[in-house]
Amino acid sequence: SEAAKVKIDQINAAGGVGGKPIEYEVKDVQGDPAATQRAPVVAWLETMRADEARRHAGDPGPVLARRLSNAEYDNTIRDLTGVDLRPTKEFPVDPANTAGFDNSGESLDVSPALVKKYLEAARNVADHLVFKPDGLAFAPIPMVTDEDRDNYAVHRIVDFYKAQGLGVAAQFGNYMGQFPDYTVYFRALWHFQNRAALGQPGATLAGLAKEGGLSPKYLGKLQEFLALPGEEAGPVAAIQARFRALPPPTEGTEPPELATRLGYLRDFIMELRPFVTKQVANLPARGLASGSQTLVLWKDREYATHRLAYPTGMALNVDMTYYAGSDPAMLIPEAADGRARYEEAFKKFCTVFPDAFVVWERARMFETNANNIRTDLEGHRLLTAGFHSQMGYFRDDAPLCELLLDDTQQSELARLWDELNFIATVPFRQFRQFVWFERGEPPSFMFTPEFNAFRSEDDDLLTETKLNELADTFVTKAKTTLAQDSPALKAVQDYFPAMNTAIRALEKSRADAEPRQLDALIDFAAHAFRRPLSADERGSILAFYRSLRTEQKLGHEDAIRDSVVSILMSPAFSFRVALPQVAVAAPIAPTGPGLTAGAGRVGPAVKTQPLSDFELASRLSYFLWASMPDAALLDRAATGDLHKPEVLAAEARRLAQDSRVLRGLATEFGANWLDVRRFEEHNAVDRERFPEFTNELRAAMFEEPLRFFADLVRRDGPVSDLIHGTYTFVNAPLAKFYGLPTPAAPDTDGWARADVAEFGRGGLLPMAVFLTKNAPGLRTSPVKRGHWVVTKLLGTRIPAPPPNVPTIPADETKLGDLTLAQTLARHRADKSCASCHDKFDSFGLVFEGYGPVGERRALDLAGRPVQTAATFPDGSTGVGLDGLKYYFTTKADTEFKDHLCR
Repeated sequence: SEAAKVKIDQINAAGGVGGKPIEYEVKDVQGDPAATQRAPVVAWLETMRADEARRHAGDPGPVLARRLSNAEYDNTIRDLTGVDLRPTKEFPVDPANTAGFDNSGESLDVSPALVKKYLEAARNVADHLVFKPDGLAFAPIPMVTDEDRDNYAVHRIVDFYKAQGLGVAAQFGNYMGQFPDYTVYFRALWHFQNRAALGQPGATLAGLAKEGGLSPKYLGKLQEFLALPGEEAGPVAAIQARFRALPPPTEGTEPPELATRLGYLRDFIMELRPFVTKQVANLPARGLASGSQTLVLWKDREYATHRLAYPTGMALNVDMTYYAGSDPAMLIPEAADGRARYEEAFKKFCTVFPDAFVVWERARMFETNANNIRTDLEGHRLLTAGFHSQMGYFRDDAPLCELLLDDTQQSELARLWDELNFIATVPFRQFRQFVWFERGEPPSFMFTPEFNAFRSEDDDLLTETKLNELADTFVTKAKTTLAQDSPALKAVQDYFPAMNTAIRALEKSRADAEPRQLDALIDFAAHAFRRPLSADERGSILAFYRSLRTEQKLGHEDAIRDSVVSILMSPAFSFRVALPQVAVAAPIAPTGPGLTAGAGRVGPAVKTQPLSDFELASRLSYFLWASMPDAALLDRAATGDLHKPEVLAAEARRLAQDSRVLRGLATEFGANWLDVRRFEEHNAVDRERFPEFTNELRAAMFEEPLRFFADLVRRDGPVSDLIHGTYTFVNAPLAKFYGLPTPAAPDTDGWARADVAEFGRGGLLPMAVFLTKNAPGLRTSPVKRGHWVVTKLLGTRIPAPPPNVPTIPADETKLGDLTLAQTLARHRADKSCASCHDKFDSFGLVFEGYGPVGERRALDLAGRPVQTAATFPDGSTGVGLDGLKYYFTTKADTEFKDHLCR
């Protein structure tokens, strides 16, 4: 070309190359090169291509060591600790590469500022560490203060209680008793009694209990209660009569009045039980505060040991004439022997219907009104013993254990109570607060000289020697004010041995736990590093712990926490590293027609090493879950056969069925590929013009494609569903927005699959998230929507727009007399604009039937009929979404699938 000639002349005028001028000749070439000229060039290209393929066969290319992305870090911490802490919420947003993904090694560098963030995150995670008798765990809340530990351990017990179906609460004095709903139990017994008439002749009590989430043990006890023989008077006879009077099935189903009658039966039991509930008065104890632990614990025990008891004579003092019309069996017999049997029936009644199955809320147990009963629970606390200004917990659940729980459940509950004492150091703190209370709370029993050696803050207060000295001193003084045979004195005497036993047991338990917690620390490191530890790594972790104990003088728990921080700061945790490539010196030179020896690109071949099974496990889990391998995958890697294709495929299928695919592959691949990863932060919508666009709807819009994609992965569905699917996934807010019926059978989280073709939805294209993301707020944007289709779905590369491009009004109502389609047509009349806009505007125009937030519409915001017809780049035409889908079917199917694979 003339330009090449001018350039060469300039080089020659400047001295040429290496002191020699470049020689050339000018020829006038007419037309395309001849076939004989083209053939050597084509052959050379083909040879080079084949050579490149041979050189890099099996070569993944450079795989950089890189840190975990923010999402990967959060997910890994979640799966490592079992708690979704999301420690990167204060991290900078990860930069994306040119393809839109934020997990590439080129972009995931580490700055000094980010290292500080990592350190803060590691310390935050370590603050959630829970020290248990058998090892370590993590809590959803920080576990640094005593209050934090109380909150964690107490709620685990209360959650266990609630899981037993204890949904009825009744107040008795200073505590709130919890009960099962007797209605559902008697309904199950009614079903069992009428099983044949209900079309279930093979029904069993155990099966009905499982179906209703009931206790088989308690259901059996109630059946035995209803079958007790020979009862003529009293609550057993009354309850049996009410149950026998329940209506039979109507045409094989429950009669409408059954629920009401069962409610009456429940109310009868709940209203009757308080009449025969033992009331415990405060112990008179001169010189001791009524809130003293010694006295309150005695009162707690009195209540707890009489939950299933009937106080003799109590029923005979109740006016039972109230029941004359409804339950004549409740009338008190006149004869002495009848009265004895009547009371015996109440004993049986109380053993099946306790005054509380469990008490998990208490107010101050020592505060009473004139009738010795506190009538409100204002200020109550969970599991509290009922002290004032003191901490301490009291277990009151014997009826629950005896009547409802099986052996496994009882063991689980006992473990939770043991862990409450261990985690929250309850005996230690309780005894210190006992001393603090008795010294300061009027009448200040210990505020006399003989108690000067005993203070709550003393380091040695919990030692057995000091505790026994205090016991002797305290009891000696108590004997001067309390009668020798009084229950109050016995309560004081019993308190100290019980506290000593509890404190010594906790000391031993904590000492025994330290080696187990160190073992758990090593296990934690192995899971964090996602592979077995070497002997040197194990030694290094333990040496660091010991140095913290001996040199830094840290306690066991602080040393463990700092060790956890060091593990989380290790590159073995926070980085993903592959084996290095190894270069081989022997050059490979391409040969072929028209080529001379050594022509073309020559370089060393690259020899690659296979990933280890543990590295392969991480590759698989981070691809599908954006998180670490689970225990099963690590176990498979440890067997050494994960690299086998059939094993790897089986593990991939297993991981694909896990719910973590939704937050892994669907979110980190799908949402980044489709450019909606940050849509949860999208605020471009004018909410005054579109009030339906709430935060709840925005979250649902973001979730829709993730649910769709995850479902496709789990069932290995055809990728064509992404474009041509006639279904989607909705929750209630999204269904309402789309004009769909409320999902009939949603999952536990409220989402359900819906067939939506008749509503103009289905597949990715009409999802509101893409339509809203690619609209400026007050109008649609065929440019953005079309650009999204061709770049994200078809992989077309569109150059950046030139500077000073004319803008289109941001409000659809301000376009004047032109429609948006006409405005864009005028814009494409400029040749500098048409070269790009011709490639994608048409793909966006077909979406004009969907407004700025993805709502279906027939008129634009200015009231003009929308135009959805378009002429595609190949000259074919289409109308609306159906036209675009037809184009994908006939023209772009391969293009779409190839791009998805890339």
